[in-house]
Amino acid sequence: MSPVRDDFRRSQVAIGALFFVLGFQYATWVSRVPALKARLDLGEAQIGLLLMTCGVGAAVSFPLVAVLTRRLGSRSLSVLSALALGVILLALSVVPNYPVTLLVLFLDGVAVGCLNVAMNAQGAALEARFERTTMSRLHATFSAGSLLAALLASGVTSLTDTLAVHFGLAAALLAVLVVAARPGLLADGPAEAAEPAERKRRRGFVLPTAVTLWMGLAMVFGTVTEGAMNDWSALYLKDHVHAGAGLAPLGIAVVSVMMVCARIFADGWRTRFGDSLIVRTGSLLAGLGLALALAVGGVVPTLLGFACVGLGVAAVTPCVYVAAARQGADALSLVAAMGTTGLLAGPAVIGFIAGATSLLWGMAAVAASAAVVSLCATRIRWPGQEAPGAPAEAPLAADPA
Repeated sequence: MSPVRDDFRRSQVAIGALFFVLGFQYATWVSRVPALKARLDLGEAQIGLLLMTCGVGAAVSFPLVAVLTRRLGSRSLSVLSALALGVILLALSVVPNYPVTLLVLFLDGVAVGCLNVAMNAQGAALEARFERTTMSRLHATFSAGSLLAALLASGVTSLTDTLAVHFGLAAALLAVLVVAARPGLLADGPAEAAEPAERKRRRGFVLPTAVTLWMGLAMVFGTVTEGAMNDWSALYLKDHVHAGAGLAPLGIAVVSVMMVCARIFADGWRTRFGDSLIVRTGSLLAGLGLALALAVGGVVPTLLGFACVGLGVAAVTPCVYVAAARQGADALSLVAAMGTTGLLAGPAVIGFIAGATSLLWGMAAVAASAAVVSLCATRIRWPGQEAPGAPAEAPLAADPA
């Protein structure tokens, strides 16, 4: 194996660890929401506010994240925010009351926002430096982190109900991963390198360009599609398709498995066909596949439609993050914040539509959201596309398996 390939693999594993950390930390505390509910004697509405507070923290962190990315660089920001997520787990294990819990989860959202931007900047820098596609596989490790966190939570709770033991063990694992990953992280991400010199000299908030806003809209509707499928697929199967109790959870499973599998192979597709075609075709597949499934009805067609969604949207967020990172720190931060907003608001909007009409129309709105991504993709300047007055970039090579 060549030294260049060794360096690539080393950085790929290190950056992948950051994605794993984010998925692992989030799934760890979410898996123990029932324990927090019982310990603090909370109602359903209070739990809903807790979950929303984390999302709000991530969504409003955009201005802070943009400044921190420029001043600290993606490497330092990645390490600090990842370590902060471990500290937050420890804090959640000892929170004395509901207001303090709200504050801790708001800070968790801010840390999530920081790590989300920094790790995607690292991933985009890795692609640019070694001229290999890898972002989709990095995003697949996020799902792996969530899965391992769920398994750990199941194992720990079978032995003890004490949050301090579970969260302490999880925080220690996060710290070990971050410390081990740090030497392999890239010294600087593309957020700084991609910015024009005149923009670097400007301080404070920079108004987004039209291209950045199109990226943000693509991210919003893409994450609306992802989030809504996770939140509403089981209920749709049960109430509208009349699937049995054992089949209803398969909706989430089908979407998740297809997304993970697609992300493993999507980097090769990106190299062969380009990010633009992958996003436009994939989002159309998701929208049309789901729409046809809703029109036909039945358990099998519905599951096939859900599979189209998982396959089609799997590469959307990785590709948009790469494109945004090349526009600079402000663009990447805004796009990440808009994506968080989609995840936060999307399922609720679908719920409002379902309440006013029916869940069938709510799921139809999900299909429409996927189609909108394809429209937004036509207005985005993707890596490899020629900018006005600039030479076209060479296509990236696929990350060899």
